[in-house]
Amino acid sequence: MAFSSKNKHQVLLSKIATNDQHGENSPYFDGWKAYDNDPFHPIRNPNGVIQMGLAENQLSLDLIAEWAKKNPRASICTSEGVNKFKDISNFQDYHGLPEFRNAVAKFMGRVRGGRVTFDPDRIVMGGGATGASELIMFCLADPGEAFLVPTPYYAAYGPFDRDLRWRTGVQLLPINCYSSNNFQITKDALEEAYENATKSNIKVKGLILANPSNPLGTILDKYTMKTLVTFINCKNIHLVCDEIYSATVFNSPNFISVGEIIQEVQCNHDLIHIIYSLSKDMGLPGFRVGILYSYNDAVVTCGRKMSSFGLVSSQTQHMLASMLSDEEFVGNFLAESSRRLRQRHQVFTEGLEEVRINYLKSNAGLFCWMDLRSMMKEATFEGEMMLWRVLIHEVKLNVSPGSSFHCSEPGWFRVCFANMDEETMEIALRRIRTLVSKQNVVKEMELSPSKNMNLHLSFSSRIYDESGMSPRSPMPHSPLLRART
Repeated sequence: MAFSSKNKHQVLLSKIATNDQHGENSPYFDGWKAYDNDPFHPIRNPNGVIQMGLAENQLSLDLIAEWAKKNPRASICTSEGVNKFKDISNFQDYHGLPEFRNAVAKFMGRVRGGRVTFDPDRIVMGGGATGASELIMFCLADPGEAFLVPTPYYAAYGPFDRDLRWRTGVQLLPINCYSSNNFQITKDALEEAYENATKSNIKVKGLILANPSNPLGTILDKYTMKTLVTFINCKNIHLVCDEIYSATVFNSPNFISVGEIIQEVQCNHDLIHIIYSLSKDMGLPGFRVGILYSYNDAVVTCGRKMSSFGLVSSQTQHMLASMLSDEEFVGNFLAESSRRLRQRHQVFTEGLEEVRINYLKSNAGLFCWMDLRSMMKEATFEGEMMLWRVLIHEVKLNVSPGSSFHCSEPGWFRVCFANMDEETMEIALRRIRTLVSKQNVVKEMELSPSKNMNLHLSFSSRIYDESGMSPRSPMPHSPLLRART
């Protein structure tokens, strides 16, 4: 009997090795692949794809580099710090270096305005927020059990689903939120999601949410936070708060941690857990620093044992312990990073406003939740994907469609603005202006069919003049134009 290649893999390998639950075959990752195959470079490839699907904070890395130059002892790979090489390179247990845990706990408290104090002995390490998120799922739920997640969330078929579901077998059930109230979580939506799960005989083990939100860039107010804590306490289920964007708040109101809320609301603290990392707040995703902070003793004990599968290197701990203990540096960094994010957000959103593109008002994060519903040929998720393909292949911008975040409504897109320099962002805005200009031409052609020929003849020069782009536009033949004529 002959076996196909796929059948051979299914026979020889495990279910996890042969299933398609990782989510790599999704629009979220397809955009990354398009960028990898044709990356923008201002000189070598000026018509390439600009990466706006990567939520990285590159705006303040110069501050960290400058600190490293001034503090060579923090690294065991310098002549000033090499005397610590033997101590740091030897085996370290999975509790982590005490000075590292102390520094992280202090930093977390400072990011939250000193309103919350964190116990270093409750800090559990993971390989980035990905490792910490999966770790808490292993601790709290068995395969088939579920967590409720408000939509939109990071990211359908992709990272959040991958991080929480792929290896744990845990289910994620959406709490549907809508643009009519700026995607805020309501008590009715919470109850409905919980009741639907109960009717389907699915055991709900908790609620997980990102605050500040990815992809919305918004924060939860105190009333909503208290409602959520009261809800999980009444249901006796867990609350996992992903707070990895807590230091990216660049405008008022201030961020409120769940650690602050439980000081004001009576609840079972064993149900409260926080995910944190330095990937977004400090722009250090390559350091793979993930933190699980739990108020539950059993979770801390179990999590610490499981963390041996994804520890932070002792060299990284050593360096960060020194940097995060430098109070003057930390204060200056947090203030300057917030200022730069505010400025970048302002420049980008003003660029959108110039061409009358709407977006959700936000005050945190490394991205903008852009509303392109008016540009879709049809108000469906297929219409969203048609527009997304135009953005990727013609406009040459890798942005993430709302459907890849389980958004309840088609036409929303997450656009990252902090992972590039100012010049690249300006080119991205020019491309967006070009797209809008072509869209306006299409609408004018529809309204005045007798002018179609003249409009078509003047199309290119008109757009180039307005956008400042050369005739080598990344959109020589827009499918939007073809679809409507």
